[in-house]
Amino acid sequence: MNVAEKINNIEKQYIRTDLPKLEIGDTIKMRIKVTEADKSRVHPYEGTVIKKSGGSNRETFTVRKLSFGEGVERTFPVHSPVIESIQIVSKGRIKRAKLYYLRDRIGKKARVKKRVTRSS
Repeated sequence: MNVAEKINNIEKQYIRTDLPKLEIGDTIKMRIKVTEADKSRVHPYEGTVIKKSGGSNRETFTVRKLSFGEGVERTFPVHSPVIESIQIVSKGRIKRAKLYYLRDRIGKKARVKKRVTRSS
């Protein structure tokens, strides 16, 4: 067993399977565990996924939201124990791998169109 196989075996223990599959352009609601001093609480965070990178245990995604007119971005590891839950609010219809152009837009221009799925 070489070093890469040992690392993969260790990382398999920490991969989470309880979270939905995220795609770029999705609007999500997250519940994040926040520790302040000796207290711990759950903080809601809602925004649009603008970036995904990495793979396996090192996969990360960036969520952007507008807070009081100011754009806020946070990057989270997908398999982090800090994330309590993720709920997909809507799927986005996009044509790019990274939505960095949303950084320059405010208000209605910063919205991502919803993907319409046909059931038949």
